Amino acid sequence: MVPINSAHRDFQDPRSLEASLSAAGPSVRLKAALAAGTHPDLGLVATLVARCAVEPDFFVRDMLTWALTRFPSEVTVPGLLAELRSERAQGRSQALHTLSKIGDGSTWPAITRSLLRDADDEVARSAWRAAVVLVPDAERKELAEELVGQLGRGDRTVQLSLSRALVALEDVAEPALQPGLASEDPVVAAHARATEMLLRDPDAGFNSVLDEARRIVALGPDGIR
Repeated sequence: MVPINSAHRDFQDPRSLEASLSAAGPSVRLKAALAAGTHPDLGLVATLVARCAVEPDFFVRDMLTWALTRFPSEVTVPGLLAELRSERAQGRSQALHTLSKIGDGSTWPAITRSLLRDADDEVARSAWRAAVVLVPDAERKELAEELVGQLGRGDRTVQLSLSRALVALEDVAEPALQPGLASEDPVVAAHARATEMLLRDPDAGFNSVLDEARRIVALGPDGIR
């Protein structure tokens, strides 16, 4: 971690800080993002949001998100909501991630079905994580049913994200899983069963429960001894 006081000394001029957010070296960009959040300047919000959409380094992106959480939500949220319509997948994904960190429940209506079903896996994963943070209690059941509709999607990393989102919904997730458990698609059925196993034992490893679920589905109820 870059010392906060050091980062601030290097970027006391807002114009220098803004330029450094797109510097060639990731360490410079990281220090600039840290400085932006340490002493928030409202004039930088649009720059920070825009940078999230193009920043190639994971750690810098994470620092950009942290910086944005340091500003008043009424200043950051409008720009983040606009970014959800971006043609850049990373822009949509990072905006969703940042909204989940801000945790402003009023932004829930912006987590649309199109985002939850986004063709880009990273956007969809961010939407699932944001959704379970922002969803009102009255809509948790409907969200669980929506997420169950995507069982079997993607690789193990994507499936783990979906399972974690369903586990976070707790009591409404298990009944929502029933259609998936009964699916004739073995990939969907195995993912549903693995998620059910995680609901019962959240500390279980996903790879092991998914492998076990696939074995159970492959053998069928008559093959389990």
